[in-house]
Amino acid sequence: MKIIILLLIFLISSCSSDKPKGKTEAEILYKESLDLIESERYILATEKINQIKTQHPYSYYATPAELLLAEVQFKQESYIESAASFLLFRDFHPKHERIDYVVFMIAESYFMQLPPTIDRDLESGMEAIKFYKEVVEKYPKSEFVEKALKSIKKIMAMLLEKDQYIADFYFKTKVWQAAHFWYNEILQRYDDNRSARQQAILRLVKTSLSQKNYQECIEEIEKYTSEVDKEVQTQLNSINKRCEKAFKKI
Repeated sequence: MKIIILLLIFLISSCSSDKPKGKTEAEILYKESLDLIESERYILATEKINQIKTQHPYSYYATPAELLLAEVQFKQESYIESAASFLLFRDFHPKHERIDYVVFMIAESYFMQLPPTIDRDLESGMEAIKFYKEVVEKYPKSEFVEKALKSIKKIMAMLLEKDQYIADFYFKTKVWQAAHFWYNEILQRYDDNRSARQQAILRLVKTSLSQKNYQECIEEIEKYTSEVDKEVQTQLNSINKRCEKAFKKI
């Protein structure tokens, strides 16, 4: 019996010695949260964080706990929730010393919601770009700028691929008005992709010709002919002659 009692005392003393030390209960809870996160015990960590928020809302650790909650949600792959939490933190603490990190994590939370293929909704990519650009423009010296730029490039490639797929589908099925709209969208959205722009320009004027919008066809060729290579320019010249000839007959 005495041995059992001694073992219980030993276990209790061991557990109490493992508990993080701190000057306040909020500090202890915060340190416990960090330990739990490190061991990937996210549900228990969230409980500790919420205790800080509800029981010690005016303590020094209340603000770090808000940020920690968003990070835990991100680690749990609850990206909708983490985006909301990081956004809330940014709105309430716009001058926080780690605000560049917070904005970057908003973008990351949206980025992680992107589907693996372009045939699904890519709206979260647009949101991600918005906040990645905020990092680049507002915090140009941030350590996260380089990664933000790489992610923007990756998302833009996905968005372009989807827009091309839609435009080409309408072009192949001879839905000229819709095709014209989407090729025009590509030209408005993607300034730095020469190959995509040349295809879009050529097919844009072809859809104008197919719709018998001859004046629009002529104007589009005049607008874009300077940025295409010789091969495309030759085709545009041929289309331009046809449009001019048809327009004179009207």
